[in-house]
Amino acid sequence: MKIYKSLDEFEPLSNAIVTIGTFDGVHIGHQKILSKLRECAAERNGETILLTFFPHPRLIINPDDDNLRLINDIEEKTHRLALSGIDHLIITPFTRDFSNQTAEEYISNVLVGRLGTKQIVIGYDHHFGKDRQGSIKDLKELAEIYDYTVEQIPEQDIEDVAVSSTKIRESLIKGDIETANKYLGYPFELTGTVVRGDQIGREIGFPTANLNIHEAHKLIPAYGIYAVEVEIYANMSTVHTGEYITPQPDRIAKGMAYIGTRPTVDGMTRKIEINLLDFKDDIYSTTLRVKFLKFIRHDQWFDSLETMRDQIKADEKNIRNYFSL
Repeated sequence: MKIYKSLDEFEPLSNAIVTIGTFDGVHIGHQKILSKLRECAAERNGETILLTFFPHPRLIINPDDDNLRLINDIEEKTHRLALSGIDHLIITPFTRDFSNQTAEEYISNVLVGRLGTKQIVIGYDHHFGKDRQGSIKDLKELAEIYDYTVEQIPEQDIEDVAVSSTKIRESLIKGDIETANKYLGYPFELTGTVVRGDQIGREIGFPTANLNIHEAHKLIPAYGIYAVEVEIYANMSTVHTGEYITPQPDRIAKGMAYIGTRPTVDGMTRKIEINLLDFKDDIYSTTLRVKFLKFIRHDQWFDSLETMRDQIKADEKNIRNYFSL
């Protein structure tokens, strides 16, 4: 897959098969759309393009709305799309000027002028342009003028996307990792950098890696303890222009993750801490991709550090049994 950080970096193709959207999660509902995109490209001997936006359009259109929570950060989404077999991924900056184009300007300037679209694969509910007034009706009415065809994704497949996204978010908020992962088609991930903490975990015999999440709008699962698999990257390459190279971890470890405010030690802010099983190396400043596999229990207050330590020992035993360690 080739990746571009703006439309200006992309040279129009002679036979582009295009879809557009945020594709947050790149989940099983999205996979139906991507499968249709690849199918259309194969039939027409074309190349697939997925046009997406960063930052998320809602952050530009409604900057005061702080409710947006993303299933993927941009690197995670790029990684998942690369695995989906897309030829070209364009991550273009979303701006107010971009959103203020009329429907025809958008079709003429972006779809045809910048991409070279010969077929667009899109859902019945897709809206674009100024005040989101453009619709599939406009795409179909202008298709002959601008020499492209429209492949409409079935309504049921679009509903599957909405249902999957809702189920994933609801499940993560409850800590129902198994359901979230079923709808994702892969384990939910948090990606971040290891930073120094206050060493309380080390004092009670469970040293942890404190995770600083890169994406401010990333959805964080319910507070509690989880069984996780952790990929450790000394230098994870960030999203860049050109051929996308899937990053390879330097190490992979099993572990238990804690998300919460640490009420037993009067914590006030949310922490994400990872205890790696049978692992003693220094991993400060590395990047971790944490894959959530099983929910163990909710966060809770203990009357002493000793009581908390005893419960963590029980959690570790539970997680070791899960991994057959």
